[in-house]
Amino acid sequence: MQSAIRITTKILAGNKLEIQVPPGSVGEEVEVFVIIPEKPPWRRKVLELLTEIRSRHVSRTVEEIDRELEEVRNSWDN
Repeated sequence: MQSAIRITTKILAGNKLEIQVPPGSVGEEVEVFVIIPEKPPWRRKVLELLTEIRSRHVSRTVEEIDRELEEVRNSWDN
């Protein structure tokens, strides 16, 4: 029966990993899978994020945005 151990670790300087396995494993051959998670959207470069936001709302003017914000603020009072 195959055993599997799930370990979360940090990448060390020099792009190296340090993994500790249970005692009694010395000399055994193992397979190691490294899964690098995608960076969350909030970690993207600010300029990329601003460009994306602007591309979604190209046709809106400052006045339209102000009017929409005012409508939202007014709805809070009701």
